[in-house]
Amino acid sequence: MEYLVRAARVTDIEQFVALSDASLRVDRDQSPLGAADLLRQLVYLPQADIVVAEARRMVVGGAILALRPSVRAGGYVGTVDLLVVDPSHDVDRLTEALLDELLRSARNKGCTIVEAAQPDDPDAQARWERMGFRPAGARLIRTVTAAGAAIRSQ
Repeated sequence: MEYLVRAARVTDIEQFVALSDASLRVDRDQSPLGAADLLRQLVYLPQADIVVAEARRMVVGGAILALRPSVRAGGYVGTVDLLVVDPSHDVDRLTEALLDELLRSARNKGCTIVEAAQPDDPDAQARWERMGFRPAGARLIRTVTAAGAAIRSQ
């Protein structure tokens, strides 16, 4: 099956939220906006990147990258806030495709590090490690070279 990974559009948000289910539940005490409303706003913000994977015009995966500046990191830090994949599809291939797109975007936006919460599932952990992420406390991190930056020796 062919998968297309692309930037999310506002019209993708309902499918993304449905796929994410409990991962995107927002407590009304924490935010007056629901998950779909928040995601619709993120689609337009330069400090975030939402990508979706589709098959036959259906969203079968998605991921969110949030950016924050960091003097300590020497650029921006990208945080993979959410990565979801429909388990009835090729989870390994979709995860790799979504992470590839987020890493490309992170480089283009000046990130030097991309981080994510460590998954509880050993298979998910192995997928992230195959993509070059390594454990660092409760997080997984991967160093990236920002687009146009000179490669520095470490």
